[in-house]
Amino acid sequence: MNFDDLTAENTDLKLRLSDKDQRIKTLEEYIRYMKQQQFGASSEKLSADQMALFDESEALEVGIDTEEETVDITTHKRKKKRVSIPDHLPRTEVIHDLPENEKVCPKDGTELKHIGDECSEQLSYIPAKINVLRHVRRKYACPCCQTYLITAPKPPQPIERSIASPILLATIAIQKYCDGLPLYRQAEIFKRLGIELDRGSLANWMIKCGQLIQPLINLLFDHARMQEILHMDETVLQVLQEKGRSAQQQSRMWVMTTASHSPLNVVLYHYSETRSAAEAAYMLDDFSGALVTDGYGAYDALAKEKKFTQLGCWAHARRYFMDAKKAQPKGKIGKADQALALIQKLYRVEKQVLNATVEDRYLVREQSSKPIIQQLRQWLDKSLENPIKQGKLAKALTYLNNQWPKLTRYTDNGAWPIDNNRAENAVRPFVIGRKNWIFAATAKGASASANLYSLIETAKANGLEPSAYLTEVFTKLPLVKSVEDIEALLPWNVKENSQG
Repeated sequence: MNFDDLTAENTDLKLRLSDKDQRIKTLEEYIRYMKQQQFGASSEKLSADQMALFDESEALEVGIDTEEETVDITTHKRKKKRVSIPDHLPRTEVIHDLPENEKVCPKDGTELKHIGDECSEQLSYIPAKINVLRHVRRKYACPCCQTYLITAPKPPQPIERSIASPILLATIAIQKYCDGLPLYRQAEIFKRLGIELDRGSLANWMIKCGQLIQPLINLLFDHARMQEILHMDETVLQVLQEKGRSAQQQSRMWVMTTASHSPLNVVLYHYSETRSAAEAAYMLDDFSGALVTDGYGAYDALAKEKKFTQLGCWAHARRYFMDAKKAQPKGKIGKADQALALIQKLYRVEKQVLNATVEDRYLVREQSSKPIIQQLRQWLDKSLENPIKQGKLAKALTYLNNQWPKLTRYTDNGAWPIDNNRAENAVRPFVIGRKNWIFAATAKGASASANLYSLIETAKANGLEPSAYLTEVFTKLPLVKSVEDIEALLPWNVKENSQG
């Protein structure tokens, strides 16, 4: 073997060794990250001590290497919040009095005089009770001709020829879609109350309720698409019986919400078999405002086709760097901490202008947010000069760079939000419920769930008690005769009528 061959072999061995070292480093990072996920705190909040590390401008200068510095984090203790009893709750007095033989003075035998009371309060609870609504339809006949007969009509019901009343249907829906109580557990509760209701019947009722409220859902979509800003996100859903698909394949539950300062509060869910861009297109339809999303690429083509503005999510970008921070060796700080500190400064600005006007928010962002964004861009360019091939930090840097135009666009309009937390918060009730009922049996059930989640979460967003609202909807919706009648049942109209 000649000298050139030895040199080539040596170079090849060095490359292979470098690749192995990188692989080991990546695996060690992954182990640290998984340990933190399993045993560490789930909160993404940074402590004041962590932020103080990068508060000074010189600590944030581009190119400063802090990989080997260590930091001690003090433990934050939460204050206990005292539970108070609301004043509007009805009170029942329970009188505690002395026996008659103790109402005399033990010193001189004089009868004691009542001079006042010492009061304390406890919360009480009246357990659910099952009763039966007996519909009695009066029948009349003409005593003269004895041929004319008439029976008083029964109002249309949410489910005809069903034993379920509107309030029972509302209770079942709220317990599943608001409280995350699966139908089989509800069936067991009803059994303890002395009534046999199998899970199949409960599921069938929910499907029919979901179909019943479809006109309301259509109107909610129409009103949402007319708003200037929308948020969208989606999460996985397992549906056991889908045509042409195995039970193991994952479907999707999409969520679309209006902005926090929108004139109308709307939260909408949509079930689909896939994550296809066509599903997002259906939800958006003729929307032409600003859409806030994560980094899912399907929205890019839609934005060009429908000509709406795309806004990115700084919370997602922050989360990638938080994952990179969790994967760092314990007691060390690095690039992830630098990025987190700068992003945190952007959120500090947003906190200051939370209740400001759109015009004032725009001006403050021009003065405060844009310089921070420029500093972050310089830091990002410097970090990309020596690209990291693998690992959490590489993923965070790539996401930040690829999403940069959408992430920074929010500063162009004081009404535009900095992140997609509005949609993520709307997804949470569904995710919590999914942990309990795990899957949907059929596509019809999944679609009904989407409709019921939409109505319940929109009612909550508009300050309505969802159980009372659903009861009213299930009672009045079968009686509607026009679009105006359906409009009257939208949450903000029901709220306005109840307050009026």
